[in-house]
Amino acid sequence: MEHFIVSARKYRPQIFKDVVGQQAITNTLLNAIENNHLAQALLFTGPRGVGKTTCARILAKMINSDGNESEDEDFAFNIFELDAASNNSVDDIRNLTDQVRIPPQVGKYKVYIIDEVHMLSQAAFNAFLKTLEEPPKHCIFILATTEKHKIIPTILSRCQIFDFKRITVKDAKEHLKYIAEEQGITAEDDALHIIAQKADGAMRDALSIFDRVVSFSGTNLTRQAVTENLNVLDYETYLTSTDLILDNKIPDLLIQFNSILSKGFDGHHYIAGLASHFRNLLVCKNPKTIELLEVGEDASQRYLEQSQKASQDFLLKGIELANDCDLKYKTSKNQRLLVELCLMQLASITFDGEKKNSRRYIIPPSYFKNKGITPVPVSVPKAEVAQKTAATPTKTSNENPKQPVAQEALTAEEIIAKREANKARTSGLSLKSIRAKREHQIKQQEVVLNPADLPTEEFTPEEFMDAWHAYIEKLHAKGEKIMVSILEMNTPKLNGTTIGLEFPNSTLKVELERAQNPLMEFLKKRLRNFDLNLNIVVNEEIVKQYAFTPEDQYEKLKEKNPNIEVLRNMFGLDI
Repeated sequence: MEHFIVSARKYRPQIFKDVVGQQAITNTLLNAIENNHLAQALLFTGPRGVGKTTCARILAKMINSDGNESEDEDFAFNIFELDAASNNSVDDIRNLTDQVRIPPQVGKYKVYIIDEVHMLSQAAFNAFLKTLEEPPKHCIFILATTEKHKIIPTILSRCQIFDFKRITVKDAKEHLKYIAEEQGITAEDDALHIIAQKADGAMRDALSIFDRVVSFSGTNLTRQAVTENLNVLDYETYLTSTDLILDNKIPDLLIQFNSILSKGFDGHHYIAGLASHFRNLLVCKNPKTIELLEVGEDASQRYLEQSQKASQDFLLKGIELANDCDLKYKTSKNQRLLVELCLMQLASITFDGEKKNSRRYIIPPSYFKNKGITPVPVSVPKAEVAQKTAATPTKTSNENPKQPVAQEALTAEEIIAKREANKARTSGLSLKSIRAKREHQIKQQEVVLNPADLPTEEFTPEEFMDAWHAYIEKLHAKGEKIMVSILEMNTPKLNGTTIGLEFPNSTLKVELERAQNPLMEFLKKRLRNFDLNLNIVVNEEIVKQYAFTPEDQYEKLKEKNPNIEVLRNMFGLDI
């Protein structure tokens, strides 16, 4: 069997022109060689597989070349490669400095390429400083590393630094296309694009993946073969998911997600990819940003078609929901349920970004859509109400020209009794009852209460306290312990129709103000006096008279030190 050479070695660039995606660095090195302006120490830094060691070898060969040597001359005796991962001691650096003194036998320069230089120990770095700063004229050092931050500043200051960037998907795909043509392999554009994306900016990784896929599929490289061999979720999966979401097909969407999990994919990877898919659709919305879409030509057309179906509001809401699920995934105890809930929420968004069961309609629009009927929002026509008001004569004895009355003025008790009777007659089990209930609500909007007709009967302090305790008992029966404790903290003081309460802090005042509407409604009906009002004041002098709840103690601590709230939110603590 003939020995196989992997593409990463077989197609390793031999000149700067063949280096992929690093034109700025290669042009700088070429100009430095032509102008005799090359530094004595160079540091090549960047991600793996982007050409650092390759550029170092090409540079070492070019500076010794004078144009008279043969094509296969590689000046191996002048180039020394040292792996700092296994030679990182002081003795290894001492041996290196001893070799530096000896001039080259062939060529002008001796080039020392130290790979993974960040692996040198602290003592080895210090031993290397003097030689690196003032090497002999015939010596050039090229250091290569993927982790520049681990190199001590004294080494960095003595080197000319070149930052290698990640290779773009476009450049990697073009290089893979060239290699496929060299090997006589027919490759689809989308297949090469998936390989370039999977490589994540490393050309060596892209070539390794390319060799693996070619071994699987032979000389015909298709998108389906690549996705099957690499076990990746391609754009076809997300296009299908988005179509199901836009059509509100929740069962089909959950079945598709189950099939994705059965193939061994992670739910976190799927939901993150769905958010990226929504981002790509959003990019397609504007011609100025369409160049940010890094996909193949066939996929680009599919994205454009689907972006026309999805509104911008839907995509923004979808990205928000998917990102929220992405953030909660690692901390969730039921990760599959979290993703399924997110998918159901996505499928419940309409084209305008609102929920399907809109409150603007009596019956959901989907009911009418299947019957060919266009739903119309229910509203009260102001002109019709005004016409009824003008046409209906006023039957009250107390005429008020500023207050239009649409029907005979009723007392509060009569109005309440009438509403209860209508509710009792209206059933919520049929379309007819729903329509009748809606008409009843519209008529209620036309009823105008006359404050002069509301009862304002007198009552004794004893009757007031009985009503007060009756409301507390009502809250106690409902299990609202906090509000019960707040109302029991202070005895109300009655001044005419004004109920006065004092609390030791503003937190209790705010809590009672939020819950005062049901309290006042109960007291007014019980005492038959609608002039009652509530006056709550804060008196910090009485703070020591009461036993505080844990919430009150926490509020006092927060007043003394607001940073305690930051601490509680950071660790998710409960009170």
